Order: sequence, then C-alpha cells, then structure tokens
Amino acid sequence: MHVLFIRPDVAAVKVRRRYFSLEGEPLTEEGEGTPMYVMSKEGGQWRLTANQNTAVPVERAS
Repeated sequence: MHVLFIRPDVAAVKVRRRYFSLEGEPLTEEGEGTPMYVMSKEGGQWRLTANQNTAVPVERAS
C-alpha cells in the first residue's frame, strides 16, 4: 500500500494482508491485517529487518 524510503537502503513498507481460498475466494472469517515491514538493502538484496502486524477484526452481522 505504501513505501517510505528512510534512506536509499532502508524502507518502511505498509501492506494489506488478506486471505483467500485455493479457489481464489476471499476468506472473510480470517479477517485482514496491516503489517508494517522495515526493509534494509544488504549486499544488493532487500532483507526484512523488523516487522509489526495488527489484526483487523471482522465485524459480524447479528
């Protein structure tokens, strides 16, 4: 969803996580997530340095 380059070799990456069945159908009961990854470029490759993940609860109809 968003990438913020802190330095040319360090980036904060915000993503949206959703679950799908093998048939490609959304698995709404699993909810969604909004992980944040801190990536650093080492030896020419991007590596995961740190992460944080927040579950987004699914509202259920009553």
